[in-house]
Amino acid sequence: MNKKIKELLIGSNNKGKLREIKNLLPYYIKTFSTKDFKLKSPKENGKTFKENSIIKSKYFSKKTNLVCIADDSGLEIDILDKKPGIYSARWAGKNKDFKIAIKKVFKELNKKDKNWKKKKISARFICALSISYLNKNLVCVIGKVEGSIACKAKGRNGFGYDPIFIPKNEKKTFGQIPFSKKYKMDHRSKAFKKLKNFFKRSVLD
Repeated sequence: MNKKIKELLIGSNNKGKLREIKNLLPYYIKTFSTKDFKLKSPKENGKTFKENSIIKSKYFSKKTNLVCIADDSGLEIDILDKKPGIYSARWAGKNKDFKIAIKKVFKELNKKDKNWKKKKISARFICALSISYLNKNLVCVIGKVEGSIACKAKGRNGFGYDPIFIPKNEKKTFGQIPFSKKYKMDHRSKAFKKLKNFFKRSVLD
């Protein structure tokens, strides 16, 4: 007999992602975090955002016997051959210090073009969201938001690379844009829009 999801594990240890995903989920779903089960992330050895997202959602689901939603996301910068890409979090080091990651971005841009600050450096945030139950992936969707790189970090809102990313048709970075506005327009939000029908129908066997 099919039934709707009423409990869901959010497969992330990132506070920013946890808050954003929780805000985007249907109100009737009770959520848990990986910290509730003292779980660490698995080794992400996929070659795409989609593959890494599925690795995480399956891993956490099997560990908890709960349906799990997991996100794998990152920043692609065209002039850097789409780096940091799937290694976006790894650029922040073991302590996930994104100030270090942002410095690395600027360092790589300076290597590529010393005059990059006078140009529009095209970039995008990509989010792969997958939902798995035990060893079965139920759905995986991709969301993207196009934009450009700011010449310096601006704003204290958001997390990760938000302070250096200016979304298309905006003048401020995600770090300056209020969270209430940002989470309705970013890559994660766009991915969630593709999950609306998934949550509306019966999804578990």
